[in-house]
Amino acid sequence: MKTSTLRLSREQAKEVLVRVDSALGASKGKEARESMVKLLNSAVPTYSWVGIYIVEGKDLVLDAWSGPAATEHVRIPVGKGVCGFAAKAGKTEIVSDVNKDPRYLQCFLSTKSEIVVPIMDGSAVIGEIDIDSDQLDAFSSVDREFLEAVAKKASALWA
Repeated sequence: MKTSTLRLSREQAKEVLVRVDSALGASKGKEARESMVKLLNSAVPTYSWVGIYIVEGKDLVLDAWSGPAATEHVRIPVGKGVCGFAAKAGKTEIVSDVNKDPRYLQCFLSTKSEIVVPIMDGSAVIGEIDIDSDQLDAFSSVDREFLEAVAKKASALWA
């Protein structure tokens, strides 16, 4: 289990964003999305599981993930759970304590907090980045800004 009491700093976020750029430039499509989730999972100690869901009709479908285990939630209806809510609303959701949010769909007993960032094509949600942490209150405004920048770059993977 990866845990840390440190949050992502602005300097670390800038460094990882450069690495994301490099990874996305080296591959395309699903291969690039797989590289991206592996990079995010390994580069940020508080990120215990990282996934990308793609919007297919009225569902979010798991496309790529990196973490200690697979999730049973490979298809989530838009509007259900934190992921589905973020997709429906088209905005980032941060849950500091998943045990206090009734929308949370449990994937792992170890998960304590979650951030979900929509990937947009104009005003349409085409996918999202879903990150779990084994630490309470793991995500700050730095994570939000960083992951929203990653999502913007990731939107080109659908082009």
